[in-house]
Amino acid sequence: MIAEEEGELPALQHVPATRFGPAGAAPLEDAVVEEVPVALVYNGISHAVMLATPTDLEDFALGFSLSEGLIASPAELLEVEVVVSPAGVELQLRVTAERFQGFKATRRQLAGRTGCGLCGRESLDQAILPVPSVPEGLVVDAAALTRAIAALPAAQGLHRQSGGVHAAAWANPDGAIRLVREDVGRHNALDKLLGALRRQRVAPADGFVLITSRASHELVHKAASAGVQLLAAVSAPTAMAVRNAQAAGLTLVGWLREQGFSVYAGAGRIAGPEKEKPEWPGGRSG
Repeated sequence: MIAEEEGELPALQHVPATRFGPAGAAPLEDAVVEEVPVALVYNGISHAVMLATPTDLEDFALGFSLSEGLIASPAELLEVEVVVSPAGVELQLRVTAERFQGFKATRRQLAGRTGCGLCGRESLDQAILPVPSVPEGLVVDAAALTRAIAALPAAQGLHRQSGGVHAAAWANPDGAIRLVREDVGRHNALDKLLGALRRQRVAPADGFVLITSRASHELVHKAASAGVQLLAAVSAPTAMAVRNAQAAGLTLVGWLREQGFSVYAGAGRIAGPEKEKPEWPGGRSG
């Protein structure tokens, strides 16, 4: 894959603000994360326009293309050109002719997706796509999960400066974080991470993924499509995410904190001492 970039957009902007507190009001300059329209254009045809943080866009282009099923392998994405304009960013992608013919008839227009992930789907039959089964073999000690979440804040550079982005991270089975991507959108952060793993020839199934958000159906679908065996979220899963994780054989962890976590599907991949009962319904641990 060839990546060419014309110009750059900053990930952060510094803006004036006024801070109110016990001592009164004081002016300050604050760092806020950037959010720009990013259009994904395949072989000259616009497919999606997302609101995203303008970082790691080649990773995003590959990860989105794979997780949306637009290509089946990185080899089918021949070129990515990042074109910056006053209106935003165009990712001009060139895919193989065979793959382009396959998805051209079923392409969907997405505009600024922020949560549901179903914008542009035309019927209920198209709304929820089947979740592929994930491989087996990964075993993760419970302590590795809590070790990874404890280390994640130090790896979130944009979040430390702005407090306004989600992160998706990939960790080894021992809990050591090896790769992190950040974005204003949780879907975008995961797409960037999955794209980075494939570009760096790291097998997603050899470790586990952490996300700093709730676990929605689409995040489970993206993770399963990439072969991720364990997805851990700092917040709650949705009921659909739990059902689809169970169907895919994916281990789904929620409410991940340094003090513990809840497992909603695939508990067999977690090794460690027997877990205590949750303190209240819902399984929240913090």
